[in-house]
Amino acid sequence: MLATYYPELISNLPRYDGRFEAYQLDAAGCKVLLASYPAGTVIPPHQHDTDNVGVITSGELLLTINGATQRIGAGDWYHVPAHTLHAAEFPQATAEIEFWFNAAG
Repeated sequence: MLATYYPELISNLPRYDGRFEAYQLDAAGCKVLLASYPAGTVIPPHQHDTDNVGVITSGELLLTINGATQRIGAGDWYHVPAHTLHAAEFPQATAEIEFWFNAAG
């Protein structure tokens, strides 16, 4: 889905090497990922050292933080603070833009 969803200029960016497919754009103090997930993708509970802010551009994210699951649809923004245990599920094909900010301190 990744190569067919984004325009050619985006798909020429370096690929993110991680648990999901994304193109990566580096900026000072932040990484920008343009990601897509096939329907049924599950990312198990994990945490990271970055503050993550994202917007769903198509599809849907089920984001679980501290045992509470919220449904995030196209056009909706979310925030996962650094060092916060969270999990993600994508019940349908989904695309997003996600910003990974270096955590303060």
